[in-house]
Amino acid sequence: MKRRINKVAVIGSGIMGSGIACHFANIGVEVLLLDIVPRELNDKEKKKGLTLEDKAVRNRIVNDSLQASLKSKPSPIYHQDFAKRIKTGNLEDDISKVSEADWIIEVVVERLDIKKQVFDNLEKHRRKGTLITSNTSGIPIQHMNEGRSEDFKKHFCGTHFFNPPRYLRLFEIIPGPDTSAEVLEFLNEYGEKFLGKTSVVAKDTPAFIGNRVGIFSIMSLFHMVKEMDMTIEEVDKLTGPVIGRQKSATFRTVDVVGLDTLVHVANGLHKGVPSDEAHDLFAMPDYISTMIENEWFGSKSGQGFYKKIKNEDGSSEIKSLDLNTLEYRPQKKASFATLELTKTIDKVEDRFKVLIDGKDKAGEFYRKNFAALFAYASNRIPEITDELYKIDDAMKAGFGWEHGPFQIWDAVGVEKGIEIMKAEGKEPAAWVNEMLEKGNKSFYKVKEGNTYYYDIPKKEHVKVPGQDTFIILDNIRESKAVFKNSGVVVEDLGDGILNVEFRSKMNTIGGDVLDGLNKAIDLAEKEYQGLVVANDGKNFSVGANIGMIFMMAVEQEYDELNMAIKYFQDTMMRMRYSSIPTVAAPHAMTLGGGCELSLHADKVVAAAETYIGLVEFGVGVIPGGGGSKEMTVRAADTFQKDDVELNRLREHFLTIGMAKVSTSAYEAFDTNILQKGKDIVVVNPDRQLAIAKKHALLMAENGYTKPIHRTDIKVLGKQALGAFYVGTDQMFAGKYISEHDKKIANKLAYVMAGGDLSENSYVSEQYLLDLEREAFLSLTGERKTLERLQHMLKKGKPLRN
Repeated sequence: MKRRINKVAVIGSGIMGSGIACHFANIGVEVLLLDIVPRELNDKEKKKGLTLEDKAVRNRIVNDSLQASLKSKPSPIYHQDFAKRIKTGNLEDDISKVSEADWIIEVVVERLDIKKQVFDNLEKHRRKGTLITSNTSGIPIQHMNEGRSEDFKKHFCGTHFFNPPRYLRLFEIIPGPDTSAEVLEFLNEYGEKFLGKTSVVAKDTPAFIGNRVGIFSIMSLFHMVKEMDMTIEEVDKLTGPVIGRQKSATFRTVDVVGLDTLVHVANGLHKGVPSDEAHDLFAMPDYISTMIENEWFGSKSGQGFYKKIKNEDGSSEIKSLDLNTLEYRPQKKASFATLELTKTIDKVEDRFKVLIDGKDKAGEFYRKNFAALFAYASNRIPEITDELYKIDDAMKAGFGWEHGPFQIWDAVGVEKGIEIMKAEGKEPAAWVNEMLEKGNKSFYKVKEGNTYYYDIPKKEHVKVPGQDTFIILDNIRESKAVFKNSGVVVEDLGDGILNVEFRSKMNTIGGDVLDGLNKAIDLAEKEYQGLVVANDGKNFSVGANIGMIFMMAVEQEYDELNMAIKYFQDTMMRMRYSSIPTVAAPHAMTLGGGCELSLHADKVVAAAETYIGLVEFGVGVIPGGGGSKEMTVRAADTFQKDDVELNRLREHFLTIGMAKVSTSAYEAFDTNILQKGKDIVVVNPDRQLAIAKKHALLMAENGYTKPIHRTDIKVLGKQALGAFYVGTDQMFAGKYISEHDKKIANKLAYVMAGGDLSENSYVSEQYLLDLEREAFLSLTGERKTLERLQHMLKKGKPLRN
């Protein structure tokens, strides 16, 4: 029988429980969220004259927890309306409702005795065959299994979500002694396909895979910092984006997560793995113990490794903790000669060889750090997993690393890695030397577009499972390229579908990218069936190349700038009016020109985590690549009757004027940047390109016909223009906007009204594009606009607020 998940019961509404409930609501599942009943009234309830029997009191804990979660930043939910999918209750009045659930997830406090009490209660009401899992981060599954019924044990295992569940993609599945193979297979597929996770089946060992290696890495670093007499600024400089980690690096991340949380897991490991060769590293350094005693936990307590203070003049300042004196001091800038050598190396994996060869403190740090990591990861096989790729998957999905330990080791060179390990008194696991002796010089290989990993028992490389649903651009870029220039690579995805992959810095759109898009459309129209625009960069595109715009404006090369903007517009219109279907696959930041490209595709297959918007107001211009035109068209297409036409147009005007950026793809439907019934959202970004390809192919196979150019766009002329001008006058008079902001808004109003036509009229897209381009060009000549452009260029910022 095919198992389906229509309703989930989440037991425990703390930060994790509410977060898990929200993420199931994100994907359309009905959720029942339960927690305990309060044992006493709070002051607010006493004032209202409530009793412990009132429903509002009995559900207070669960409701307060859920509301706190929904108000948190970043939000745990894709769209606030999705919260309606969550029903709340308590473990006394509503426990029988778990009989309606297809999956029960326990997320109560990390105490075995309490978990067992919860399971006793759940067994009385749970339907046979219902999945039941524990979101434990370390309690052995086998202990929770004890005393349960056969059906319970068969359908029970651990499912460890990482916090926050919406954003961190690791989903560890930990089988118990009696978990059925069907349950494991189902959860593995469900986590990947429906929850958008990287599913990793782990062994029932302390802290499983992600936290075992991740906490080791942090604790090893905590000890190394003192050994090398380094500052926290130096460590955060060395462990951030330069090695493919998040900007918050190490100490800022610990402040956000909470030092107490990290210490709790580390203490559990210190106690739970007495025979681990790195056992002593899980013991707290003195400075960490002092911080815990002082309750310097990080953001939650107002201070940790960093502390934000108010100066006497009212300004704010972030101070750093001196690990020797344990006093806060002004931040010190960290700089290293070795890091300077990597500035021209765009690909993170190409930096590792340079970093470990560094002659300064940075080089020494990386050699020590990677030596310890390589040794520890290799020695955890087969203890925590039999497959090395699972360790890499866990660290990337759970800790936000761009590369896992074995991928970094491959980038350094396996033999070079062993060399630096031995220099640091470390030894790799025996299987690594055996691998080299067998003539295998790397942990991974790519063959025919697929990734293969070294299988230790088989002593050969085997295909990483689950790739059949993915298209990995890194694996096909060289072998499947049909065209490339400095800005794009065009790849043949098979089945008659091409892909355009941006390769410019931050995926900005300049002349080379536009050339590549036009070339890809030419090729697709002649020899293929469809075109996808997708990439695997950190962001889809942060907008147009503002450096080019700035230089042309400064030099007053307005003819050239006019031609450049027209080329942008014409390219976007080719996306719309080519003879083959076009599909855009945006993800992460999709701003300005990246948004305009998506607006002009036949279909958008967006990653759920897409932050999309027209943000050109931030640099003193209006969208000039067809964005202003397209929002006017979309507004006109929503006109239903005269009394709402101006309101519809105003909504679309404000989307641009307020530089609205969605906090998820689902929010982009509210602004009509994504269109209901046409565009779709994909939760797992690994599947996005394959799904985009399928939709391009489906449109082609269904008989795609080139659209007819629009000449039927209703514009409101002076009726709208007058209303918008009154609004901007009022905003300026009230000091809500500057004089320059008013000028930009009025230019946009002129375009979206269709000019100063005396009555409602029907115009073409080209008419609106010409108005848009003229307005854009006039604004680039404004001094304030040039100042904003120059400021953003100096800061290295993309085209956004």
